[in-house]
Amino acid sequence: MQKVWHSLLEAAAAQSGIMEPHVEYLISGILLGLSGGLSPGPLTALVMAQSIRHGPAEGAKAGLAPLVTDLPIVALAIGVLTGLRSIAPLLGGISVAGSFFLLYLAWECFTARDLEPAETPEAPRSLAKGVLTNLLNPSPYLFWFSVGAPLVLSASKSGPGAVALFFASFYLFLVGSKAGIALATGKARSLLTGRPYRWIMRALGLCLAGFAAWFFADGLGKLL
Repeated sequence: MQKVWHSLLEAAAAQSGIMEPHVEYLISGILLGLSGGLSPGPLTALVMAQSIRHGPAEGAKAGLAPLVTDLPIVALAIGVLTGLRSIAPLLGGISVAGSFFLLYLAWECFTARDLEPAETPEAPRSLAKGVLTNLLNPSPYLFWFSVGAPLVLSASKSGPGAVALFFASFYLFLVGSKAGIALATGKARSLLTGRPYRWIMRALGLCLAGFAAWFFADGLGKLL
C-alpha cells in the first residue's frame, strides 16, 4: 500500500512540477481541511444558524474563525509538544468553559424569533461568535497537538515550501467548505418561515446543547 501511495505522489509531482514531499503535504492539507470543514461540530452548527438567521454571508463570516484562532493554537501546540508532558488539565479547562458558551448559543437558537423579510434588529456578530466558539472548543487543540503540529514539524524538514503548501491547502478547504455549508443553508432560507424556521433553530439549539453537555463531561473528566 505504501508503494502505491508513493507511486501516486510521484505521478502527481511529475504532472504538477512540485517535489514529491511537497505534494504529500499538499494532499494532506486538502484532506484534513475538507474533513474538518465538513464534519459536524459546534462551529458548523453556528455557521448554519447564522446563515438561516442573517443570510449566507454571515454564516461564512462565522466560518472564518479558524483563520483568527488557529495561529496561537498552532504556536502553543508546537511549543508545548517539546516541553509539557500532559495537556489534559488545559484541555479540560477549555472544555468546561466552552460548554457554558455553547449553552448561551443554544439559548439564542431556542429563543429565535420568526424570520422576517426585513433585516433583523440585532447585530449578527458572526465572526466574534465563531472566534469564541472555536477558542473554547477543544477539538482544534486536539487536532493541532495530535496531528497538525507534528505534520508541520515534519513538513519543515522538507523546507518552507512544504509548510506553506500544507497551511494554504488546509485553510483553503477548511474555510471553503464552511462557506459552502453557509451558501447551501442560506439558499433554503427563503423556505424557512414561521414554524419550519422555529423548528430548525430549535434543532440547531439542541445540537449546540448536546455539544455543551459533551464538552462539560469531557472537561470535568480531564480535570478530575
